[in-house]
Amino acid sequence: MQDLLIALGNIFEPSSLLVLLIGTLAGMVIGSLPGLSSTMGVALVIPITFSMTPENSLILLGAVYVSSVYGGSITAILLRTPGTDASIATALDGYPLAQQGRGAEAVGMATIASLIGGIFSTVLLIAVAPPLSRFALSFGPIDYAVLAIFGMVTIIGVVSSNPVKGTVSAAAGLLLATIGMDNFTATQRFTFGESALFDGVPLLPALIGLFSISQAIALTVPRRASILSETADINHGRPYPSLGLIRQCMRTIMKSSVIGSAIGVLPGAGTSIAAFISYNEARRSSKNPENYGKGEMEGVAASEAANNAVTGGTLVPTLTLGIPGNAVTAVFVGGLTIHGMAPGPRLFTDFADVTYTLILSLFLANLLFAIIGLSVGRYLVFVTKIPGSVLGPLVLAFSFIGTYALRNNLFDVGLALAFGIVGYFMERRNYPAAPLVIALILGPIFEVNFRRAMEISSWNWAVFFDRPLTIFLIFLVVAAVVLPIWQRRKARRAARFDRDRHSEPK
Repeated sequence: MQDLLIALGNIFEPSSLLVLLIGTLAGMVIGSLPGLSSTMGVALVIPITFSMTPENSLILLGAVYVSSVYGGSITAILLRTPGTDASIATALDGYPLAQQGRGAEAVGMATIASLIGGIFSTVLLIAVAPPLSRFALSFGPIDYAVLAIFGMVTIIGVVSSNPVKGTVSAAAGLLLATIGMDNFTATQRFTFGESALFDGVPLLPALIGLFSISQAIALTVPRRASILSETADINHGRPYPSLGLIRQCMRTIMKSSVIGSAIGVLPGAGTSIAAFISYNEARRSSKNPENYGKGEMEGVAASEAANNAVTGGTLVPTLTLGIPGNAVTAVFVGGLTIHGMAPGPRLFTDFADVTYTLILSLFLANLLFAIIGLSVGRYLVFVTKIPGSVLGPLVLAFSFIGTYALRNNLFDVGLALAFGIVGYFMERRNYPAAPLVIALILGPIFEVNFRRAMEISSWNWAVFFDRPLTIFLIFLVVAAVVLPIWQRRKARRAARFDRDRHSEPK
């Protein structure tokens, strides 16, 4: 309780409230710009946090995170141009509503659903994270090793429709994770005499390269010379839906909030996955499923409640176990380590006041973006007129400055550029970057804990089956491998059955 009171004092400092406002506005703008994802937004502001206090740096990162997820809904609804992948499902019904002259009303519904989903997941984070962190203190080295495998396997199955490409990406991340000094023998591995690599591949240049510089390159190529060519009529109607419509959608909003929070807790699950699962569930349980895709307000509510509920959920495994819930929280890990805070069970004991400050900032950022969104959200669409030829070089310059400021080392700038080029071509070839990043983070965790457990047990492989907790975690790994395979085969059989049924002569 004392730590929570300290956090309340931190969050209501004038400088903290100013940082919160700036972060919320920046996140909304970033989220509304197609190509600038929430991951990229958080990566871009990390360099700004170098000179901040730990409390204000986490307030800024949290505000940018939650508001950028919401910001993507504005252009998804008004222009059928999702600012982030989380808002792709929102565009399915949001844009038809805008065509019907109900665009402002849809933006209002998206704002209210996003607020409820975000608040729900933040309450879940407050309730679940502390006891889960205390439970995580009972984890041994072998448990952390298996948990790291679970994180990598899960994200491979979730983020990629092609498991082979996801596995290749993760394998590349594991290979890069071996670079640096061996933690047990102190020998150098694959450093080629470069002192900047003695501690391994620096995480921040890799993140900025893969998620920021790669998109800056994509923004400047001819096929994306400008983000938008024209704006839609966003001045029609009220900026919020009626109370009757809100009550009608409330059941869908609450159900989608639960789904989004649950999916967010799973390492590797993302906002777009939660949005589509909730959207499909809303359509399945609707009395008028045929209206979905043609302008159904509950479709907008389902998608936005779910993708914003993911934000708090993804921080549960990140803060309590040190396992990034998604690519954005992988960037969060970098922000924490810069200020000397290692995510994991001890975060709630050694840095409890700072951690609660972050959680409270998520709560206030949700309220703040809702107030701004209901007031002026429909006018933010005009920022999408910024040409890609202008935006791309600006992002590139800011990325280079931020990367250099980390260690005042030009090697980091070159490394970020290299990762940016690799990330650009990975996207072109549909290789997901998230498994690479997660493997780069979890690879050392797996190696250190696996080798420590094997040394303690004198290389007795029975250590994997000594404790019920370890066996349960192994079961989760097996399920994470088998379930996606089973689901794909089931979908193929269903599709083949439909083709055979329709091809039968009548």
